[in-house]
Amino acid sequence: MSELEPADFERADYRTVLRRLTTLDERAATLRDEAHRWHTERRAAADTAVREAAGQLEDAELAVRRARRDLEHVDARAAGLWSEFVHRIGPAAERFGRTLPPASIPRQRGDRDAADYLDEVESRVKYTPPARPITFGTKLVFVLLGLAGGLLGVTGNLLVTRTGAAAGGEWQQAAPVVALLVLLCCPVLAVVTAKLIADRRETSLDTAAVVTVLGTGLLTAGLLFSAVRFAQPG
Repeated sequence: MSELEPADFERADYRTVLRRLTTLDERAATLRDEAHRWHTERRAAADTAVREAAGQLEDAELAVRRARRDLEHVDARAAGLWSEFVHRIGPAAERFGRTLPPASIPRQRGDRDAADYLDEVESRVKYTPPARPITFGTKLVFVLLGLAGGLLGVTGNLLVTRTGAAAGGEWQQAAPVVALLVLLCCPVLAVVTAKLIADRRETSLDTAAVVTVLGTGLLTAGLLFSAVRFAQPG
């Protein structure tokens, strides 16, 4: 703390030694003040670091809670999309499992997040390919279905009518009504058959196709029914 060395006391006079000794208290006070300032500054810096660390810890805990909520939301949405995919695809998707497969990290992630990938999957799951147009061959099939419906309707009508006439009683009275229903239902069944064929060929059964089948069936049934009634003896 003093600039005096032991040899200085041997060479210096009394006044010099006394003057130098009196300055020791001042120097010690200066050093104490410096030490107090250093301690205060270090303590303030430590308190600031602790507060910053506490703030970072709180932010990290908040980020963890937010990440868990996002993960739950992503898992729920992914499970819903997988359920919809299995429902639409059917047994072909069961080879991957009925439950949601484990997640995998994409090879090329880029700046995309989970929501972007889920949006892409949702667009693919909900994508419906456009229906193929009705070709001339399909239209011809629809016409043949109408003809077959009309022919079957007239055939069923005649069978019910003759069965009622042969049975007599209440069935004979109800036979004309039932025969008329059979005559009208067969062209309608032809439309249902046309719808099944259109679904199998992934084509849309529009209004024109329905009118074609139903109109052909009813026209065929009406013409054949009139011809049969005209051909029967009075």
